[in-house]
Amino acid sequence: MSHFSAVLLYALFASVVFGITQRAEAKMMIRFGAYCFALFVLATFVISWGMWAIKH
Repeated sequence: MSHFSAVLLYALFASVVFGITQRAEAKMMIRFGAYCFALFVLATFVISWGMWAIKH
């Protein structure tokens, strides 16, 4: 398993937990979980680019 796939797996599980624990209605749970997943993935790319820029 690569680092990227491990981060995506973590993002998926964390987003499911956030969605379930932070919202009361099923539709809002799904929307919030998807929103959290998107933010996790976006943050992964931003931090990766930042680390690459520091190295080069």
